[in-house]
Amino acid sequence: MKNIFSFALCFSFIFLMPSCKRKKLEEVVEVPLPSAEEKVTIGQPDDVTADEGQFPLGKLPYEYNALMPSIDILTMEVHYSKHYLTYTNNLNKLVAADATLADLSIEDILKKADMTTSNDLRNNAGGYYNHTLFWEGMAPKSGGQPKDTLATIIDRDFGSFDTFKNQFVDAAEKQFGSGWAWLVVDKAGKLVVTSTPNQDNPLMPKQTISGTPILNLDVWEHAYYLDYRYKRKKYIENFFKIINWKKVSERYEEATAKK
Repeated sequence: MKNIFSFALCFSFIFLMPSCKRKKLEEVVEVPLPSAEEKVTIGQPDDVTADEGQFPLGKLPYEYNALMPSIDILTMEVHYSKHYLTYTNNLNKLVAADATLADLSIEDILKKADMTTSNDLRNNAGGYYNHTLFWEGMAPKSGGQPKDTLATIIDRDFGSFDTFKNQFVDAAEKQFGSGWAWLVVDKAGKLVVTSTPNQDNPLMPKQTISGTPILNLDVWEHAYYLDYRYKRKKYIENFFKIINWKKVSERYEEATAKK
């Protein structure tokens, strides 16, 4: 009886093995394919065009990646092709709608137009002028310290380059909210550091310090948010590595020649 039971058990085991194999469950887990990362296409500065109008879009004198690592490529592309383009187009629309602004230079509009009656004009004329100056005040493989006449004048008016730099950095860092830091030639021909909120600049009426700008730094969030985020101080320090002192010196000569 025991043998028969053992035989039956073995027979049943052999018989059932294929069945068990056939019924074996396989774990199936739905794993979604990773979605493709969004591709960011960076164009060329020359591809950016403004609407026709009194003021042309200032040409960016270098490629978007030329100022790296001080300013990253995506920040430059967004800043130039979005923010600056918008200021340019908006300014031209405002000028086209106001015959009193026809044929005026941007400097004359900033100096003479009644900015208190139009925040749109104030913001867009300032945004256009400020950014045009800003692009030209930077260059790849630049930085360091100015030479020749400008170096002498900085020493004369500030005592030393380091003193000037400390004042400029302080003005940029302490500008509450968005705005700009400036190096200007005042009415007496002296170099002075100042700051302005929003898109104001020292050419506009009723500024704390008036004068002809020769260097400016954009401390709006859109100038550094993609790379530095909240680290404004680091952004300011790296700006000094890309200042185009040759262009700043030219502006100084032009500003003093007019006086």
